Amino acid sequence: MRLAITGCNGSVGKRVVLAALNAGHTVIGIDHPNSDGPADVNAAFTFVAVDLLDYDKTKEALKGADGVIQLAARRNPGDYLVETHNTNVVISWNVLRSAAELGITRIAQASSVNVVTLVYSLQPKFDYLPLDEDHPCLPDEPYGLSKVICELQADTIVRRFPNIRIASLRLSWSLPNPAIANQTQDPVRRRNDLWGYVQEDSGAEAFLLAVTQTDEEAKWSGHEAFFIAAPETTQNEESKVLKEKYWPDVPLKEGVEFEGRMGFFDCVKAKRLLGWVHRAPED
Repeated sequence: MRLAITGCNGSVGKRVVLAALNAGHTVIGIDHPNSDGPADVNAAFTFVAVDLLDYDKTKEALKGADGVIQLAARRNPGDYLVETHNTNVVISWNVLRSAAELGITRIAQASSVNVVTLVYSLQPKFDYLPLDEDHPCLPDEPYGLSKVICELQADTIVRRFPNIRIASLRLSWSLPNPAIANQTQDPVRRRNDLWGYVQEDSGAEAFLLAVTQTDEEAKWSGHEAFFIAAPETTQNEESKVLKEKYWPDVPLKEGVEFEGRMGFFDCVKAKRLLGWVHRAPED
């Protein structure tokens, strides 16, 4: 496939580009005009510098693509005022609408676990654990809100263009390995993002699965959101102990019991519909 990957120079974008090239795809890498593109030259890769806040330029850049992976965004709340919200909301709409107008029917976009009130919020609020896609999304900050909106945008697009398939991947913290989280973050502070992570190349695989499934292979249609996180936490303590220590008043989802270092994000839907299973490098 010929894949357009926006935000190709970001930490997630670089891994998705690499995964796509390794899988034999041709890649149009798209990022902001101040980017120089990757240093490594690959005949199957073309870099295009585009201001994705400009709809017409966005649409032009996506021409000829068979699928789109939308990763371009500000990755945290920034000024907690307008910067992140306004940038992310405009970019995601420009990419989704451009793809629809061009007849591109396979799209994956980066959402975030922060659609739920997590580390950027005043105070996380969980109705139950582990979190799944049915949990309410009620962020109180601009980054999480921008990701909720990008998912609503996807709902809107597929209502008007019912032949399009859009996956919103709610990525946890993308890391080469979980040890980095414990080296760089206060473990008590990490309670507010439920000690989650996703190995960066496994996360990249999820994006490729979302756009490369044929219509015959796909078990889903329209727009679907998916949590993409490792099945275990970054902590050495057992998850049952972590819950009792930090979230004692949050009920467990019916039928669930924490065992070992079991993660606080339920990714069963991604396995069922995308065929995605988290893989660490040693796997």
